[in-house]
Amino acid sequence: MKRKMFRRLMAASLATIMTVSMAACGNNSDAPASGSNSESTPESTPESTPESTPESTPEGEGEGEGEVGQYTVLTDENGNVYDLGGMEIILRDWFSSTDGSRNEAKSDFEDAQHEYWDWLQETYNFTFKQMGMSDWGSAPADFVEYATTGDDGNNYLFVIRDEPSIASAIKNGLLYDLSTLDCLDFTEERFTANRVHEKYGNANGIFAMYSGVPEPRTGIYFNKRLLTDAGINPEDLYDWQASGEWTWEKFRECLETVQQDTDNDGVIDVYGLNLNNGNLSQMAVFSNGGQFFGKSADGTYTYELEDPRTLEGLEYAVDLLTNFRQTDPEGAQWDYYKQAFLNGECAFTVDDAYSMYYNAEDNKGWLCDMEDDFGFVMFPKGPNMDDYTNVWSDNPVVIPACYDADKAWKLAFAWSLWTDDVPGYEGYQNKAHVYAGARDTRCVDETFEMMKTKGMLAYQNVVPQVDFGNDFIWGIGPGAVVSEKVEAIRETWKAYAEAATQK
Repeated sequence: MKRKMFRRLMAASLATIMTVSMAACGNNSDAPASGSNSESTPESTPESTPESTPESTPEGEGEGEGEVGQYTVLTDENGNVYDLGGMEIILRDWFSSTDGSRNEAKSDFEDAQHEYWDWLQETYNFTFKQMGMSDWGSAPADFVEYATTGDDGNNYLFVIRDEPSIASAIKNGLLYDLSTLDCLDFTEERFTANRVHEKYGNANGIFAMYSGVPEPRTGIYFNKRLLTDAGINPEDLYDWQASGEWTWEKFRECLETVQQDTDNDGVIDVYGLNLNNGNLSQMAVFSNGGQFFGKSADGTYTYELEDPRTLEGLEYAVDLLTNFRQTDPEGAQWDYYKQAFLNGECAFTVDDAYSMYYNAEDNKGWLCDMEDDFGFVMFPKGPNMDDYTNVWSDNPVVIPACYDADKAWKLAFAWSLWTDDVPGYEGYQNKAHVYAGARDTRCVDETFEMMKTKGMLAYQNVVPQVDFGNDFIWGIGPGAVVSEKVEAIRETWKAYAEAATQK
């Protein structure tokens, strides 16, 4: 179904009207959709909500558009408002409410967002819910089962995650080619900012999407009290990050300084590190410009484990794990590092940004109960990099290929509008739950902002058959011999990359 669409973005709080003509459903969106994992924090709210005063479209400007109050109505080439026929559209995930109910609005922005969503549903004749219908582990398999079984009359979009079955599903034709839907314009900033469509695209099409800035991911948390006790000003880490001096060497120097036998009994009392070994090993590779697998524009996966930058990163990780990682107590769970950091047994840990998010008492990151104050910086840059990086891993949204073109277009049209900017809040990012969990503003205003633009895509979790943890990364620990680990998996991973090539 080909439909010509135009959109004029009106900022009613300005004295002039900016006109944008495009073949897409919306403009840049940094405001997360309901249930999104994207970060949020209080920023200045516009002084006033745009008034609902109808304005006429300037003459000669925009077949297929009209305005009602502060909102723009999209119409087809015959001037008819798009009508989705009363469809109930469900965005399936594993983190939203099971009944599709919205969270109560707690800010002017959220009030405006809910009002806009209500207007969209009434204007285009549809309902939209985001519902938890899977769990984290089953989400990919649930999608594959549904797409294989066929259209059952429901109207689903699916939130899935990095997982090898996605690449297999693309290769087997189970994901709808989103590049064929003219209500989506993947040159818009809200798509190019996160590049999810690139990660799940190839020469044959685009098979997944995400709207908005990428979510900040893995960085380094530090205990401010322990750094201060060791003679390091915690603010220096932010300053080094800002000036470009936050390097592998600088981080190692900090570890040497903070790791101490404070009572001189021959037993280390404060360790430099406790963490998930895999988080450190991966970030050591990426921060040096390395990769485990690469992917070309045509969808060809490449084996990158023996790239010199990758090997150097792995050796750096082994060095830190061997010399500064705390040994967990016998019988401890895999995530004992969290307790160790909370208790002040170690000065640094490597984990994701969402570990500090605070949405509610029953929905908060594990760091929110820490007694000591902490900070958060990006992983330091390696000798082969001129800048910092983190790995973007936003949850892709897909449409089953078992749907026909008309249904797929309507689903994409509704989702695109739902995740677009709220009129009057263009570019606004709701960060309340980040500030609520953080212990300083610099981690949000500096580190988080860097992570949105200083990032990369990684492919080790989407190459079919690769069991990244068991195959390789869990074996990179204290005293590991990198060359032996590489030798053991070399031919297997080369074969997996070749078999996964999408042409």
